[in-house]
Amino acid sequence: MCDAHGVTSEPAIPAESGSAPDTVALAKIVARQRAEMDRLRDQAATSTVVERAKGAVMALTGCSPDAAGEELVKRAKAAHRTLLEECWLTLGDLVPPLSATAPEPGPRPTTPEVPFALRSTADLGRLGKALVRVGTPQDLARCLLEHLSPGTESDAIMIFARLPAGGLELIGHAGIDETLAAQWRQVPPVGGIAPLEALRSREPRWLEDIGSDSERHLLIGDPPERWRSRAWVPMVVGDTAEVCIGFLRARGGPFAAHEREHLLAVAQLCSGRLRAFDSRTEPAAASPVQEVFDALPGASLLLAPLRTPSGEVEDYRIAAATEEAFDALGRTGRDLIGLRLLECFPDLAGEPLWHGCLHTLTTGEPYDGEPFAQQAMVAGVAELSTFTVRVAKLGPALALTWIRHDSSDLQEQRLADVQRLGNLGWANWNLLTHEVGWSSQVYAVLDRDPDDGPLRITALPDLALAEDAPALARAVGELLRRGRPLAMPFRIRAADGVRHLRIVAEAVTDVQGTPVEVHGFLQDLTAQRSAELALVESEQAILTQHDVLRAERTLAASLQHALLPLPTRPVRLAGLRVEVAYLPAQSGVHVGGDWFSAIELPDGDALFVVGDVAGHGLDAVATMAQLRFTAKGMVITGSSLTGALARLNTLLLHSRDSHGTATMVLARYSPAEHRLVWAQAGHPPPLLQRGGEVRYLGRPGGMLLGASASPAFEEADILLEPGDRLLLYTDGLVERPSEGIDRGLKRLSDAVVSHQADGPGSLRPLLADLLEGERRDDVCVLDIRVPEDEI
Repeated sequence: MCDAHGVTSEPAIPAESGSAPDTVALAKIVARQRAEMDRLRDQAATSTVVERAKGAVMALTGCSPDAAGEELVKRAKAAHRTLLEECWLTLGDLVPPLSATAPEPGPRPTTPEVPFALRSTADLGRLGKALVRVGTPQDLARCLLEHLSPGTESDAIMIFARLPAGGLELIGHAGIDETLAAQWRQVPPVGGIAPLEALRSREPRWLEDIGSDSERHLLIGDPPERWRSRAWVPMVVGDTAEVCIGFLRARGGPFAAHEREHLLAVAQLCSGRLRAFDSRTEPAAASPVQEVFDALPGASLLLAPLRTPSGEVEDYRIAAATEEAFDALGRTGRDLIGLRLLECFPDLAGEPLWHGCLHTLTTGEPYDGEPFAQQAMVAGVAELSTFTVRVAKLGPALALTWIRHDSSDLQEQRLADVQRLGNLGWANWNLLTHEVGWSSQVYAVLDRDPDDGPLRITALPDLALAEDAPALARAVGELLRRGRPLAMPFRIRAADGVRHLRIVAEAVTDVQGTPVEVHGFLQDLTAQRSAELALVESEQAILTQHDVLRAERTLAASLQHALLPLPTRPVRLAGLRVEVAYLPAQSGVHVGGDWFSAIELPDGDALFVVGDVAGHGLDAVATMAQLRFTAKGMVITGSSLTGALARLNTLLLHSRDSHGTATMVLARYSPAEHRLVWAQAGHPPPLLQRGGEVRYLGRPGGMLLGASASPAFEEADILLEPGDRLLLYTDGLVERPSEGIDRGLKRLSDAVVSHQADGPGSLRPLLADLLEGERRDDVCVLDIRVPEDEI
């Protein structure tokens, strides 16, 4: 059970002073077997790499296996590399293919690559050997962090792969915490990302000055000063680069020439390992320990601890597994061998089982976990089973075993769960022997101390409230005398108040039909009954409130009709034809505060007003009436439009009876000049139709009435022409839930273009087409038309 992360071949049973001679001999045998197993596994893995590289040379040149092996040896000697290094480089496809003709002896032609004279051949050789044990990009990052040469060592390693969409994905890391790794798991294709720039240019990026680098790049780290120098080296294969390795150092300053050359060589060496991850390798011979685990029943794992350089356990390598062992991803048996425990169970870190393993590894005391549910295969069928986990120390390793509860334990647990969740308990009364059996939940339902024992069924009416006891007694008597099934509610008084219970029971009779046994259950329905009563009370309150609101709507509608009479036909004002429409909301029970005015002034001008008071109900109607009559009075007595708006704003701010805020449009038309002067306070703009085209008038300055003590209002004017049509409206015509006002304004303008009718009564069809569906707000519209013969 050796591992590249420092698990040694110590005896499974340590030899202590006073141990029996056969125990010491057995320990030596086990140690020798472990050492031999490690040697065979390394040899098998190395042979796999060599054979794979020979296959690559054969595919490129068409030579025989022996000639491919000789060629690899020649290349390694010519470049002063180990054979394993040469195989990794060949698998990484870092060199051009050999000629299809007979190869010439001597060094192969190579593409420009990093000079190897200044790097440590021995260090790269050790790294190449360590790469044999690497199985994932995550393992590769950890391996690099442990095996970089002195002087080039890094404090963190990050491996990014280019995504098809152009961004990056973090596929391996070491020396950084999981929070930072999660933040950089996916990197979008944006500028200032050093590894992305390295992949695009296929040239390394050396970040050696934290000050200037932070201005040009988005640096990884929290804070970025954690690593004061960084090297991002792409793995260039042919004309492409898909993977970039980052070497992050806590110390600042530039990378020396030999350091740069060594890191480039390391990246070249690792490219072959990365390309081989997806390749299938022949499994190594089973170890004696695994053969023992193959014969064991149940689910068990042998875990070899993996330690950091400081000696802390960071994970466990699965050294052996039984056939029934499984992980969170559905892998089973020997497929788990060689994987890390956190790869198989990613959520295990920090859980009680993780701490239990550390405790057992440190103290030698076994750990027994709490029961948990897990899907497992039982007789070929997926079944949710209950397990407990036991961890025991086995030499320097740990034996982790899942113990599955049998079916009887499972059924008993399920029955207990049903009783607890349903707040019910079963009961059995033997009428011949007078034996009574209750489940523990019956005592909880009846609020009875288990030490007092169960009650006979005839004593149950004594627990009920006085008004429920007679009916329960009669039902129990019918059950005992005639065997009639019993199902009825009753109440008892408990320490927490009155409880609403239900009893369901039936009798078992003898051959003569005489009841000899009764079984059934009692259930606590207090929570359900309380919810039912609360629901009834809530429904009654809603009905009462609805009646109140309906009465208020009727009153408000009557008041609104009295204050805001609607003309039944178009009216003529100052030479203009004016048609009015008021459509109340179809949802809700409140009347809104929309209103209008269309009157002829003493000097012959016409005044048009459309307003909307915030809110609904009687308050809104009262404020509407106040604003409507005050606005007309102010303009009739000589106030300008902006002056009237300023005074109405003051009225809303200082009147106790006002309803908050309001919007308004005031327009004054002079027939002598054909000029319309208008002002607005936070209201949608009027819509002008002229010559078959429509446009909204540019709004002069003006804010919501009642929102500020010092508002500023402005006027705008426009000359009306024969055939012009002007619409003044409230926001209910254009606003819809969950959409912007611009969309509503566009919908109104399109509807006006499609309805070109000019005769009286043409406003109704327009509104019917525009206001499809249910209206949530009142709608008020003034349709002002300049006759064709009006000059």
